[in-house]
Amino acid sequence: MASAKMTVPKISARKVRTGEPALAMVTAYDAPGARAASEAGIDMILVGDSVAMVVLGYDDTLQVTIDDMAHHTRAVARAKPDCLIVGDLPWMSYHVSVEETVRNAAELIRAGAQCVKLEGGRKRLPMIEALIDAEIPVMGHIGLTPQSFHTMGGFKVQGRQAEAAMELIEDAKVLQHAGCFSIVLEGIPVKVAQAVTEAIDIPTIGIGAGPHCDGQVLVYHDLLGIEDRFAPKFVRRYTDLKAQTVDALSAYAADVRSGAFPNDEESYHLSDDQAEAFGLYGSEG
Repeated sequence: MASAKMTVPKISARKVRTGEPALAMVTAYDAPGARAASEAGIDMILVGDSVAMVVLGYDDTLQVTIDDMAHHTRAVARAKPDCLIVGDLPWMSYHVSVEETVRNAAELIRAGAQCVKLEGGRKRLPMIEALIDAEIPVMGHIGLTPQSFHTMGGFKVQGRQAEAAMELIEDAKVLQHAGCFSIVLEGIPVKVAQAVTEAIDIPTIGIGAGPHCDGQVLVYHDLLGIEDRFAPKFVRRYTDLKAQTVDALSAYAADVRSGAFPNDEESYHLSDDQAEAFGLYGSEG
């Protein structure tokens, strides 16, 4: 379990091949989630654009704005977790210009993030270099990049062909050279993720990328079973909070309707003398 505040340099040094333990990362979007992650010893919290789907009810991640992400980042930061807070740059917040990219990333840093994450390989190089020059640490993200799902034709595994796999390795090297301190590998074959991890000196964080990465990340609502409408192959549910929540709410509703809640111990009472005085006043008129 984490015993001290995690920092970018601490994370950057965590390569499994050097004997370091694998990194555990989860998403979180509010203070209670951040406190739970911190108390559990999680290394990193990603305030992810997945908030669009698992909290805000959208069908994809393209609907959230930088204001949305800053709002949720502030909520996470208020919990003062020991985990490193990673702010996710949403769609179109780093695509238009270098200046706009830096300005939007600064919004997440001001909100409490210690670094930002953005999707894409070599095409994002000017944005990444500008962020590093502005002393904003950057986590890369290659492979299945959800913000590009229209271009990819859906949420499809990437790097299945040898040429595409080699491009992922080259992208990872370019991102490392540009100054990224870690890279998320999403939705790629096990052997490809292993090759990428071996090819670079910064940690890789896998999601649907097999067991050979330097860490793993899952969406909070997926691993806790809060979100049960969609189950990607790579998700392991560690509990079923959705079912437990429905059971608890059903029991509460039944108790309210039967009069079993609240009971005498769950109610406030007047002292005997005040109850007597109140009775006297209540009898007037």
